Order: sequence, then structure tokens, then C-alpha cells
Amino acid sequence: MTPRTTTTPRSLRRRSFLGSLPLAAAGIAGAGTLASCGGSGGSGASDGGGPLTWMAMLHTPTTPAADGPIMTALAEHTGVPFEFQWVPDASKEEKINAALASGAIADITSLNQSMAAVREPLKSGMFWDVEEFLADYPNLAAINPTIIDSARLDGALYGVPFQKPLARYGVLVRKDWLDRLGLEVPHTIDELGEVAQAFVDGDPTGTGAKVTGFIDRQESFAVGFRSLAGYFGAGDKFELDASGKIVPTCTTDAWKEAMQWYRGAFEKKWINQEFVTVQKQNQQQAIAQDKGGIVVTGLFEAKNYMALAESINKDSEVEWALINDITHGDVPRRIVSDTSGGMGGLMAFNTQTLKSEEDLRRGLQLADKLLDEPAFQLMTNGVEGTHYKVEEDGAITITDEALWEQEVQPYSSSRPSDQVKVYKSTNPYVNEANEKMAENDEYAVTNPAQSLTSATFDTQWTTIETAINDAYNTFMVGQTSLADYEGVVESLRSQGLDDIIAEFTEAHDAVG
Repeated sequence: MTPRTTTTPRSLRRRSFLGSLPLAAAGIAGAGTLASCGGSGGSGASDGGGPLTWMAMLHTPTTPAADGPIMTALAEHTGVPFEFQWVPDASKEEKINAALASGAIADITSLNQSMAAVREPLKSGMFWDVEEFLADYPNLAAINPTIIDSARLDGALYGVPFQKPLARYGVLVRKDWLDRLGLEVPHTIDELGEVAQAFVDGDPTGTGAKVTGFIDRQESFAVGFRSLAGYFGAGDKFELDASGKIVPTCTTDAWKEAMQWYRGAFEKKWINQEFVTVQKQNQQQAIAQDKGGIVVTGLFEAKNYMALAESINKDSEVEWALINDITHGDVPRRIVSDTSGGMGGLMAFNTQTLKSEEDLRRGLQLADKLLDEPAFQLMTNGVEGTHYKVEEDGAITITDEALWEQEVQPYSSSRPSDQVKVYKSTNPYVNEANEKMAENDEYAVTNPAQSLTSATFDTQWTTIETAINDAYNTFMVGQTSLADYEGVVESLRSQGLDDIIAEFTEAHDAVG
């Protein structure tokens, strides 16, 4: 998707706010933020250049002190006074939706664009389209174009995207089991199947215990299998087909080829037989208890699986091979994005409190300066000598975990990027995972429908996807045929599926 072009003067690059909102919302727009979000109402930007207000998500039990060491240092580094209005993650949808409905939003709001309730307010005129301004700021200008594409909504960029790795997934295989059986690390689907068979037939634990290959869970359709199907050529949830239509990936030939392979794997007992009912925690425990040796998951999970294994046996000899280059047949190397195309949400800028271009630029300057390494360091590790130290080999060690959790950790989810710098860890699995996730960027496959609008998708997709997920599960465990799965898909076409395809395709054609 190419950037939009416009001849509209910058001073007019806002859509009419009061004219596009419902009357009830327009009547109280700008009346001040929700009291339950903390902080003072209203904006400093529109009343004499006071601190910018930023409604952001809080993923920790308590809020950090407003005059604590991190905020003090961030204000000094950025040169832009600002204050957080924290929204507890558990109630974020309720609080954000209420704020958007009333129009009572902060100068800056952290928004999850994938929430259907957010998309209409984004287009209503409540937020600036910032794309043409990014080139004026060195860090904002350097944002990966793929992430910009993922962050647009019907061709407009209603905020600065929070940046994540484009794809974090891969395949983890028990390296100690491979070594015990004299096997090499697999790099193709066929080799992966051979390893799974060897784990089932052999004695990879050296104890005589029977094990399986893959350990999967009930979210297989949406998570593990979705990533595996990518190796067969399937896309990221939706894809542009040869005819120019935007179609759900779960209806494509590549997806169905992957389904048939995985069903065969299930029949050969390469997969835990009860996987369609397994919760994530139970999956993790099964992995830690040596019940299987292959997991399609985030590469960063190797560290967590090691920690679980060591919690069971402190002398554990478990080793994991982290694989990010699995291929199949003549399909080029690829990996389906698990991070919405590297887009973790938006820093959206309020048009009613940041009324002028000058006001907006204060917010953009803040976002740009927060992408500097010193600011990233503060929001990630804290203050050297207080929260962390640098080891002789350059690795970062948190020296006071409790203090770090109180004073630093709350800010991590508000970093405009979580990959400004990759710090060396004392854990080799963390370092290897970071390297391989960075390599994935070159091969990432993203969802072309993510930045498009379909009214039918917003209202019907959850029901449609649930029906297809159920059909996937019954096929995988041998209760139905591929024809039955295809029949379910066909039956859903008149229940909104064809409308979703038509609407997304029309929206895709409109933005070019």
C-alpha cells in the first residue's frame, strides 16, 4: 500500500470534529478526561502550554510516582512537560470506550486500533492524521514502512504507531532430544515431520517414557497452527488472492494443504491427542514435564520453558533449538506476523485540545524524543546504579527487582517502540531469540485487511470465525472430512462472509 498524497494545507489536515461526531458526544467534547483515569482533566496544550496529558495503559498493580526518577528524567530529556493518566489494563476497553464516546479524551491517547469500537472515533475527526508530519522528526521518519502500512486506517494515519518486531514466531525443538537420537535440527516441514516421528518412536528422554512430537493447545487455529500454515504459503488472517480479492486465509488452498498435513500428524500421534481442549497453562506444564518436544510459538518462549523445567528439576539438562527458517516445498521462506504487522497500537493526538499544528508538534516532539536511546533506556531498565547495572560482558542485570517493578516497569508498555535497542541479556536464549526475531522482519507476512474497514467484519466476523474454528477442530481430530470443513465455509458465505470479502476488497481498491 502506498502513502496517500494530498494538496490540503497542513493547517487544515484535520477532519471536522463536531460535524462528524454524534450530537451527544459533540456536545461534551473536550470536557476533561475521566476522573477514574487519574490526573487532572483537560489539556495543558490548549491553555497556555502546560503539560501534555497522556492516557496510557497500566499493566502493573500500582502507578509510579509522578515526580519519580523516570518521569523527572524523561521530562528533562524530551524537553516536553507531560503527565500520564493511567488506565488499568483490566478495565481499558470500558474506560477507553467511555472516553471516546464522550469525547473527553486526553491530549494523547494510547489506542488499540484492532478494537472495533476505536475505529469509528479514529475516523470521526477526534484525532490528527499525522503522516505528512513524520518526515520532520528523525526517529518518526525512520519508522518501518511496513508498520506504517499496518497502522493506517483506510489510508489515513491517525497517530504514531507503537512499534514491535514484525514477527516473533518460530519453532522450538528439544535440542537435547535431537542429540540423544542423533538427529539434526530441522529446517523444512518434511524434516520437522521426521523429527516428530522419531520422538514418538524413539526414547528421546532416555527414560523409556512415551512422548509426542508437537504440544499444541485449544487456540491452535488462531495461534500455533496459523503460524505453521504460513510455511505452506498461507497469509496473516486475510490475504490478497490472485483475482485481486481480500479473502480470509482460512479459506485458501495453502491453509487447507497445511490442515491436511497437520491432520496426518495427529493421526500418527505426532501431536498431543487432546490438544483441542488444552489450556495454555496446561500446554506449558506438559512441555516442562517432557511430554513433547516441538512447539510452534514465540521464539522468546524458550527462556520461559527453561525456567519452568528448572523449577521442576534444578539440575535439568533441557536444551532448546530456536528455529526461524522453516520452509516447505517451493514456497519461499516466510513467517506470518503475530504482532499485527509490528503495530502495537497508536499514540493518537486529540484535535480538540491540540488545536493548532504547533500544539500537535509538541506531541510529535515528545513521541520522537521518546524514541531516543536514553529515553528507551529509562523506560526499559531505569537508572543505572539505581535499577540496573552493566556486567563486564555488556549484559544488563536488574539489581533491585522490587524497585524496578515499582518505578520502571509501568512505563514499558508506553514506549513508542520496544526495539530501539536490544540489550544483551545474561540469558543466552533471550539473546538468540532477539537475533532471530530481528531476522524475521525480512520474511514477515502481514494482513492487508488490518488497515481497512468492513462494517460486516466488525459485526459478524467473531461469529464466522468461531464456526470455522469449530470446523477446524472437528477435522483435526478425525470427526469430519475436508469436504465438511469446506461446506461450513460455503454455508457462511451468505451469513456475512461474502460481504466481508466484498467490503474489504472495495476498501483495498479505494486506497490503492
